[in-house]
Amino acid sequence: MNTKMMRGFAAVAGLAAAGLVLAGCGAAPGTTPTESGSTAAPTTDFLACAVSDEGNFKDKSFNEAAYEGLQRAGSELGVETQGLESASMDAFEPNLTQLVDDGCGIIFAIGFNFSLGGTNGLIFDFADAHPDSKFAWLDGWPGGTKDNVKPIMYNTQESSYLAGYLAAAYSTTKTIGTYGGLQIDSVTAFMDGYYYGAKAYEKDTGTPVTVLGWNPATASGDFVGGFSDTTVAGSISDNQIANGADVVFPVAGSLFTATAESIRSSGKNVVLLGVDKDIALTQPQLADITLTSVEKKMTQAVFDITKEAIDGKFSTDPYIGTLANDGTGLSPFYDFESKVPADIVAKLKELTDQINSGQITIELTKNPS
Repeated sequence: MNTKMMRGFAAVAGLAAAGLVLAGCGAAPGTTPTESGSTAAPTTDFLACAVSDEGNFKDKSFNEAAYEGLQRAGSELGVETQGLESASMDAFEPNLTQLVDDGCGIIFAIGFNFSLGGTNGLIFDFADAHPDSKFAWLDGWPGGTKDNVKPIMYNTQESSYLAGYLAAAYSTTKTIGTYGGLQIDSVTAFMDGYYYGAKAYEKDTGTPVTVLGWNPATASGDFVGGFSDTTVAGSISDNQIANGADVVFPVAGSLFTATAESIRSSGKNVVLLGVDKDIALTQPQLADITLTSVEKKMTQAVFDITKEAIDGKFSTDPYIGTLANDGTGLSPFYDFESKVPADIVAKLKELTDQINSGQITIELTKNPS
């Protein structure tokens, strides 16, 4: 199905880094840290809660970005917060149950995996069974039979299109790579945008560009099978680099660290693209090999939805993060600012104008069930 890319353009080289999320050391779940690191006394009788996807709230990626929204709500809105981490998907339901029992005013379920299990999907079945509780689901979609689940969605194909064009322009080998954690819509949307952006560069310049790791026409590519196996992620990265990729885009949460190790080990002039968070900022030791990152601004979404719930304005209307509302975007180029030609920066702005006018569309892959 063709999906029109929404308006906007975020944070290319030379733009200020206003609004970017600073990743700290992270507070323990259940606390509300202030800027000084202390815990602010709540000023409103409201408990905002979250259950992580597999992993923890210090993953420098998806879970941490969402949890920082709770932290911000704690410090700025004076609410109590509570976060429960999930070592595996088996922990989802008991964690949700505990937060319902604890009287949370809003519960964030972080990640696509909350759709797995149950009759209609775990999150919908659980929400149906607890109609008096309010839920917000990151990387979710509308569904269920009760009006108490707000999906949080992102048009990451928009920012990834820009990233793909940039990667193709930057590449000297004109071979770039990507891989995913799981073959699910929220992952392949990044990969679709990346692929078609690179092919747009190919069309504009007449220079062939090879994209390793993803073929939208056949819905086939390189996938780890999850978001924690650094060995597989490293093997995929090694293989793509060996086959000439000098830009690699891992869409696999914190597994970008495995790609970074592959790049270092290769001794080649290879860079990566971060995902979800501004990796050059949160992982400064990787800034010298991070061209840019394709961000999901989950921190802002969690904060905004928490505030709506406090104000009695919670609704199940989907939150859709776009380039236009700064829900997704490219990070600044930092160390690479001088290495990205001015004409490419101008071209990215031109692409944005075409996106705004509806001249550019992206066909999103329909993945196997």
